[in-house]
Amino acid sequence: MATDYDAPRKSDDDIAEDSIEELKTRRNDKNSGKVDEDEAEAAEAFELPGADLSHEELTVRVLPRQADEFTCAGCFLVRSRSQIAATRDGKDYCIDCV
Repeated sequence: MATDYDAPRKSDDDIAEDSIEELKTRRNDKNSGKVDEDEAEAAEAFELPGADLSHEELTVRVLPRQADEFTCAGCFLVRSRSQIAATRDGKDYCIDCV
């Protein structure tokens, strides 16, 4: 990149004034300090690890393993038969675990 050495240079005071001017314009912006989320609502929805969930009910419908699926012996996830990569000792392993 070419540098024009004949152009007037800014001093440290000029740079400081520029940044002060920017800060003043930001101060007048009403939405700059506004928070979109209420902290109290976010804290209520946050669950800590190990929290007691015995009062919660399962809201997801769980289906048994279908005929075209298998359970990987490595990651124990139910996968489609098209994802079988290897069979060892009579156990099926998925592509990710091989």
